[in-house]
Amino acid sequence: MRDTTDRPAAPNYTNACIVMFGVNLTWMLFVIWAIWGLLAVAATGWLAARLIDRIERHRSS
Repeated sequence: MRDTTDRPAAPNYTNACIVMFGVNLTWMLFVIWAIWGLLAVAATGWLAARLIDRIERHRSS
């Protein structure tokens, strides 16, 4: 049986996850803008901000 205590620590991918979230959000907003216009992008951004605030309130309580 292999000894599991000699494994190296897992790499921290937090920064990569945050950057890729931003990249994916940007291209999705550009696609929405191209298809439905700026008002849809503004509504989507407002909805995303509300969702993030709700998650933050839930995690802090």
